[in-house]
Amino acid sequence: MTKIVILGAGMMGTAITIPLADRGHDVRLVGTHLDSDIIEEIHECRFHPRLRRTVHENVKPYILMGLGEAMRGAELVILGVNSQGIDWAAEMLGPVMQPDVPVIALTKGLAGDGQNLQLLPDVFRAGLPTHFRNQVQIAAIGGPSIARELASRQHTCIVLTGTNQVLLDWMAEIFRTPYYHIWTSTDVVGVEVCVALKNLYSLAVGSVRGLLEKEGPGKDSVEMHNLAAALFAQGVWEIGYLVEYMGGSLSSIYSLPGVGDLYVTSQGGRNTRMGRLLGLGMRYQEAKAAHLPEDTIEGADLAFAIGPTIINLVKQGKLNGAALPLLLRMIDIVCHDAPVEFPWDDFFVQV
Repeated sequence: MTKIVILGAGMMGTAITIPLADRGHDVRLVGTHLDSDIIEEIHECRFHPRLRRTVHENVKPYILMGLGEAMRGAELVILGVNSQGIDWAAEMLGPVMQPDVPVIALTKGLAGDGQNLQLLPDVFRAGLPTHFRNQVQIAAIGGPSIARELASRQHTCIVLTGTNQVLLDWMAEIFRTPYYHIWTSTDVVGVEVCVALKNLYSLAVGSVRGLLEKEGPGKDSVEMHNLAAALFAQGVWEIGYLVEYMGGSLSSIYSLPGVGDLYVTSQGGRNTRMGRLLGLGMRYQEAKAAHLPEDTIEGADLAFAIGPTIINLVKQGKLNGAALPLLLRMIDIVCHDAPVEFPWDDFFVQV
């Protein structure tokens, strides 16, 4: 039995408790300052209101003030916060964690400082106390994993990535169940870039649903699968360029973190719901305020986080803008409320 602390009681943070609890581990689910109502409901009736699933009896819920208590004897920490909360998570955990306790990030995203792109595990590390930050081993989970499916014990396949293969093997054994299937990879850059960018490209694929509603089905109720497939393929093409730019392996693109995760994210969820609204002709700020004011749209958050850096790198000639027409367009759509119009003639250009 391993003592595991999960910080963040959102849908995926809670869903990951299911395989861990099924394995008999001591799981402590700590809510953020935004999760108080969720933790209260789990405490009272073992039910997660957003996940709409019963929480395993082996899972102990804690409010944020109980983080220190939950961390006593912890052998593994899991980050279940969203991409905007990664700095906050480091600030909260720094004073109460031991440097020999490894961390697994569920959080997907990238950061930009105007000049460079950064992986979120690196951002988390930088936020830890200086006297032990370099001792902490950080891994991450990537791949197609819908929270409600995992919480219902549907077969789910993911990749666990980190730099220490021995540690990855130990972590994988902790998580594996007959329905939660795990592969390991030391290609941290490739996995993290793929699982971050898929959120933004799924906005583009999701916009096709709105375009179809706005324009109406064609003759004989023909839909727009051709269009969605082209956007999907261009997204994979551009992710490959950025993975290579950041020093990752193309093998991650053609596996679970790349095409696998982009496929499942394009099928539904908050990114595709927002994409539909954009395809209907709404501008991003209008759609967010009117229809999804309380929801985290990870694809849009990524655009805001890396958009200025991407544009600067293109201007400096460090990135070839001709290789990223869809990314640049999606940044314009999200960050500057541009309409959904795609530069088709610029797609699939060899650079």
